[in-house]
Amino acid sequence: MGIGCPQEDEAAPYYFTYIRRIAGDDVLSVLEGQLEDSVKLLPMISEEVSLYRYAPEKWSIRQVLNHVTDTERTTAFRALWFARGFSSPLPSYDQNTAASGARADRVSWAAHVEEFQHVRRSTISLFRNMPSDAWLRSGTASDNRFTVRALAYIIAGHFVHH
Repeated sequence: MGIGCPQEDEAAPYYFTYIRRIAGDDVLSVLEGQLEDSVKLLPMISEEVSLYRYAPEKWSIRQVLNHVTDTERTTAFRALWFARGFSSPLPSYDQNTAASGARADRVSWAAHVEEFQHVRRSTISLFRNMPSDAWLRSGTASDNRFTVRALAYIIAGHFVHH
């Protein structure tokens, strides 16, 4: 389902570091492909390896997947909010506060993988059933304007980033 690529005025410049990671205008197919890849690859990582950190103060692999899941959940909510026509601005999302509160290393790797896949399926359903006129609806979150379309690309690009 091609929805067109976001234009420069659909998100703050920072977010184009994620948006530009996605080629083409069929972001739904990209999200579905990422889900398929995660089903194949993520279970291959052992519980022990999922606790690996490349430096002492850096996130473990579990924490990174938890971050990706939390960010997707938050960004999809923003897309839903704007698509449904709500006009009130949404607050910022602090990834470090979320990571600290999650205590992701205390949750099994298998549970993180399952949660990510459930959240991704939910995101795909949200976007698959999105009315065509909703993609260009916009709103404010974190003091920045976003279109629903840009948020879909940000989700896919953020996954690629990590």
